[in-house]
Amino acid sequence: MNTSVLTVSQLNFFIKSMFEAETRLQRVAISGEISNFVSHYQSGHLYFSLKDDKAAVKVVMFRSNASRLRFLPKNGMKVVVTGRVSVFERDGQYQLYADAMIPDGAGALALAFEQLKEKLQREGLFAPERKKPIPQFPHTIGVVTAKTGAAVRDILNILNRRWPLAAVLIAPVIVQGDQAALSIVSALNELNARHACDVIIVGRGGGSMEDLWAFNEESLVRAVAASEIPVISAVGHETDFTLCDFAADLRAPTPSAAAELAVPDQMEIRAALDLFSLRLARAQTVFLTSCENALSRFGSDGVKRQILHDIDAKMLTCDHLSSRLRAAQLGFISNQEKVFRELVASLDALSPLKVLSRGYALCQKDGEAVTTVSQLHINDEIRVLFRDGSADCRMIKEPVYEKDDI
Repeated sequence: MNTSVLTVSQLNFFIKSMFEAETRLQRVAISGEISNFVSHYQSGHLYFSLKDDKAAVKVVMFRSNASRLRFLPKNGMKVVVTGRVSVFERDGQYQLYADAMIPDGAGALALAFEQLKEKLQREGLFAPERKKPIPQFPHTIGVVTAKTGAAVRDILNILNRRWPLAAVLIAPVIVQGDQAALSIVSALNELNARHACDVIIVGRGGGSMEDLWAFNEESLVRAVAASEIPVISAVGHETDFTLCDFAADLRAPTPSAAAELAVPDQMEIRAALDLFSLRLARAQTVFLTSCENALSRFGSDGVKRQILHDIDAKMLTCDHLSSRLRAAQLGFISNQEKVFRELVASLDALSPLKVLSRGYALCQKDGEAVTTVSQLHINDEIRVLFRDGSADCRMIKEPVYEKDDI
């Protein structure tokens, strides 16, 4: 038997060529359950198996196709994968090279919506305690929407009718398509950076889920939640819900309703002011009448006599207290004078001048008192203090110490 010998590479190449020559394998749609799912964080490629109850096939989806997915594939998820079947030559393994994938059942957008909603809800982005109050009387209102269309016209008309005192700042953006989320996020960040307004209305008119999808993008939802300026979300019609609605401080069912929620109604304010004015006038009338009645009662003779009697009684009490206070003051002063005289007498008895007046003298040398003759020597200059003056003297001979004279 004459059989040609092939290398492994040649065999795998041949089998691959056979697969690629089969046109029916160049575009197939396979349904199954995802297993062994791996998302390569560096390359962005997806690797997984697609299986049913009897068999499995390897699947690879390159980053260029994976980046277009609206949902995050997970193990156990039923999907329909579209692509081509070929052979990976290195391993000699056939696999499905996917270029598209959709959930088998729920739509991709609906699944992506629920997945992102669940993720952001776990992070607390939709928590009620994060919501900021809408100012009651805003000075400036920022409107982030398309510069043309029914939404912006409705918002401007209602704001002007309800509260013309407020200024309106339009931030025109793209509200549909791949660049819409980035455009809206930039406008929100700019308004916050400049502290340009007191409240922001962000939204657009109605449309399909695909048309409104920019308001479900994670970057936009996070920008709305992070806004320091309160945000009112007004996307689509009353039945439309986006993740922007959950992150905003207030959700309005329509752009027109957002304008009504952003400002008070001047007619209601005028009516309230009229009511307050009427109530104030009535209160003033009641108060003045009460004062007049009080004055009338005060003017009667009986009331006058009672008041004068009370005043006389208070004056007597004051006179009595004043007399007691005066007596206490005099007693205190007399006592202090006595103490002072006693202290002066004590100091006078201890005064050196008292001793000098009895004929004694005080001898000083160099300003210090001389208490013993041993401190004196011939030619020392001394000062002798008497009762009525002093004399400067000089020692003409050595002093004599006589113990018996002490």
